[in-house]
Amino acid sequence: MKKVIYTLNVNGYSKEITTMTYPLMKRYADKIGADFTIINKRKFPGWPIPYEKLQIYELGKNNDWNIYIDSDAVIHPDFFDVTMFLNKNTVMHRASDMAANRFRYDKYFLRDGRSIGSCNWFTIASDWCIDLWHPLDDMTLDQALENITPTNNELKTVITREHLIDDYVLSRNIAKFGLKFKTFLQLQVELGIQSDTYFWHEYVCTTQQKVEMIRTILTKWKLDEYIV
Repeated sequence: MKKVIYTLNVNGYSKEITTMTYPLMKRYADKIGADFTIINKRKFPGWPIPYEKLQIYELGKNNDWNIYIDSDAVIHPDFFDVTMFLNKNTVMHRASDMAANRFRYDKYFLRDGRSIGSCNWFTIASDWCIDLWHPLDDMTLDQALENITPTNNELKTVITREHLIDDYVLSRNIAKFGLKFKTFLQLQVELGIQSDTYFWHEYVCTTQQKVEMIRTILTKWKLDEYIV
């Protein structure tokens, strides 16, 4: 069974952060028998960088499982292999948002009716559900951006419409292709796990703020050897 963990790093994302996060991602990959791949070349020039995550649509077609983790996410070494507990017909994020808070609905959102808003910093899908990462083929970038409305709190930070392009596309693909969906938080309940200590991720802050916050969480988790 082939599993690949992907992360995105084009244009040299903060080495201060990745020096701390990548060793833990590689440790997780080793634990679950997965390859670790950094997407570091652009395939969609002219589109916002987060859109490059959709390269997984082609890169992951021959993998049994594709796992995407943002470069600034921290993965605890105790995190287990979620693919053992996830049906190949179902896609997963850690959590989900109310799609209508950020995205203008079209016929696919309306037909689907679940209002699933993708949180694409942590994503799992099998080759059966590779359409989760299907690039847009029925609208332009400008049309897609018009359908994205960051929340008021996001607009007061570093978040822009462009930043949310991948969340929009994956949310729409879940609706468009009728993909079955489950959150990791739901799986935790099913497995009787009392608290989530497996992840850390924060997106509404500056790079330097993230560096300090990651150092804090690594200290809390007794992973001081990863602090730089």
